Amino acid sequence: MEGVEIIRGMRRYLISAIALLWATFAVYAQAPLKVGTISFQGAIVRTKDGQKAGQEMDAKFGPKNKEFQNRQSELGQLQEQLSKGGTVMAEAKRNQMARDIDEKKKRLQRDMQDAEEDLRAEQQRISSGLTQRMAAVIEKYAKDNGFTIILDVSGQNTPVIWSAQSVDITAEIVALYDKTTTNGAPR
Repeated sequence: MEGVEIIRGMRRYLISAIALLWATFAVYAQAPLKVGTISFQGAIVRTKDGQKAGQEMDAKFGPKNKEFQNRQSELGQLQEQLSKGGTVMAEAKRNQMARDIDEKKKRLQRDMQDAEEDLRAEQQRISSGLTQRMAAVIEKYAKDNGFTIILDVSGQNTPVIWSAQSVDITAEIVALYDKTTTNGAPR
């Protein structure tokens, strides 16, 4: 019974979507339709500001990542030492070593979670500014070049299945962004 309702709901959704597309097409049928695609995330990463932000993130979080790798390696060695020599160790020493390993694991997990939160916050801060500036550049480019719509194809859930390379404006947007901004500010 639920399956039938789901199918009916999907059918209504599909009919609504087709009607909306048809109405949109009818409105724009009189005017030439100019469509462009952009890999928004790729464009941001390729700009000079995006590359600089990536380098800053690497410089800021790279050492912490290296520290975590070293600590994980140390934990692995301690666990191996415990598993190999645990049967010949005195029980008190074995228990103490197991407690030390557990404590180091917990501390490492907490530190990694804190660092991950810091990384996400920093990415959000940087991304916010870059996204706003990129959107302004895209809007100006679209208006100046008579685009009706520009679709972002960088997401996995994009409705665009295929597009001709000739409608991809990513490179033009990156060039315009770099030409019109310096360190995140308009030139």
